Amino acid sequence: MKTGHRFRRSAPIAVVAAVAVAIVVLCWYYYSHDPSSGPSLKCTFKVLTGYDCPGCGSQRAFHALLHGRFALAWSYNPMVFFAVPAAVYYLIIESGRRRWPRLHAASVNPFIISAILIAITAFWIGRNI
Repeated sequence: MKTGHRFRRSAPIAVVAAVAVAIVVLCWYYYSHDPSSGPSLKCTFKVLTGYDCPGCGSQRAFHALLHGRFALAWSYNPMVFFAVPAAVYYLIIESGRRRWPRLHAASVNPFIISAILIAITAFWIGRNI
């Protein structure tokens, strides 16, 4: 029984470590490779429709952020300034779900999630008008 308990306790640490490694690799990649000047993934939605999706420009924006060019990053995709901190927040909240159950419950409240989806949709429509 104790072996299972140890396994359950170490699993979140392994997940957090894997996510941390993935974030470091992602940051290194976008710091050292400029998506504007080389082969990079193209947005399928934009290729098919000609319209920008909420994430269009985020690769270039993330590269600019890592180089301290905040105004340029904003011009590529201002949503990155909100999405990156929100993603980090939700990763922390999800990994600490047992430690902070009330904070987790408040963070995944349907009203909050709906508000986030409405904001993303409004941004998506607004950037294509």
